[in-house]
Order: sequence, then C-alpha cells, then structure tokens
Amino acid sequence: MKRFLGSIAILVAAATLPLAAQETDLPQPEKPPEEQCKPDIGCVTNLPLPRYVSLKGSEGNARRGPGLTHRVDWVFTRAGMPLKITAEYENWRRVEDFEGAGGWVHYSLLSGVRSVMVTLDMAEFHDDPDDASPVIAQAEVGVIGRVQECLPDWCRITLDGARGWVRKSAIWGVKPDETID
Repeated sequence: MKRFLGSIAILVAAATLPLAAQETDLPQPEKPPEEQCKPDIGCVTNLPLPRYVSLKGSEGNARRGPGLTHRVDWVFTRAGMPLKITAEYENWRRVEDFEGAGGWVHYSLLSGVRSVMVTLDMAEFHDDPDDASPVIAQAEVGVIGRVQECLPDWCRITLDGARGWVRKSAIWGVKPDETID
C-alpha cells in the first residue's frame, strides 16, 4: 500500500511541475529518425526525379496507387515507349507519358534504355546536328526511336535502323538541358 501511495505522490508532484521541467526531468524515448527525401531525388534509388525511362515490354498497367490492390487506370501498350518517372515508393514508380497520362507501375516493367517519341509532324532527321546538314529521314508524330547521344539542342536517334540528329524541340523523352554520351 505504501508503494501505491508513493507512486501517486510522484505523479501528483510531476503534474504540479511546469511542463518544461517535466520534459527535462523525465527521460524521453528516442524517436526513430524519419526518412527524409532530398528534393528531386528518389528515396528508393537515389536517382534524379523526374527522369526518363522506357516501357520494357509491350504492355504495362498503370495503377491508381503503388500496389497490386489498386485499380488499373491506364495500360501502356507500346514497347520502348518513353515514360517520365515522377515518384518512387518501394518497388513502384509513378510514371507519365508525353500527354501526362499514367499512374504507378512496377519497376520490373521499366527499362533504363532511353527512347524518345516524335512530337512534331514530319520531324527532320539530319546527318549532323546542324539545320544546314542534309536531311536523311523524316518521322511522323508518335514514332518511337532509341536515343544514342544528346547534345544541348540535338539528339542522335535510331529509327528502324536509320540514325540521324533531330532537334530536342521535336521529341519527348529527354530534358531540355540534358546531355547523353
């Protein structure tokens, strides 16, 4: 009984102390450090966000949330299609296409192989990264090509075996200031 009354006395005494005194007198449990993500860096991969990748297979479900229990909102159906990763959560990546459509896709459906989509009708592909160089091919809107190299204003792209330089303003799938060796 004394023990019980002693505990009450301690609690009553602690309750009468100012809040600041209570906090400093009593040992505080350590809080686990909260995982802080750096702006523009993915917490899972530590790679930059946003960044571009491509669809690995010929089909990929884009879900409303990161997990198989979430509803499929969109299905990507073109192998090699460029996609922009805007967020990461465990094994899931939030992606969008050139029109802004997308959702959460499992990372295994994505490839680091860089591709671009032509966004300008009859985009001209040149022999060299120069408007004065000979035009070796033209491509319609929606054509997908593989990135070989990018300079500040031009990218060298492979389309069905043909290679040529195209202005970045005619394609989607690379950042305006991005260079690729």
